[in-house]
Amino acid sequence: MRIPILATLAGLSACQTMTPEERRAADEQRCLSYGFRRGTDAFATCLQRIDLDRRAESRANSAEMMDRMAWDLNGPYIYHDHWRHHH
Repeated sequence: MRIPILATLAGLSACQTMTPEERRAADEQRCLSYGFRRGTDAFATCLQRIDLDRRAESRANSAEMMDRMAWDLNGPYIYHDHWRHHH
């Protein structure tokens, strides 16, 4: 059970440690595999979409992480308000 999770985590961290050049090359390879030709508007759009998707995903991941940290530190916000009124 643990091995797939570790493999997934290793895969994720591998993505994080790629240099911008490596990431760009991987993105270009992906667009080429979709059938786009280098130097065309469609190819540029493909690269842009991948980049936007990655940014949205990383924003969502960090927002989710911040929520989880806030929950761990503060607990449910409702309870905090409840206690404050009684003190």
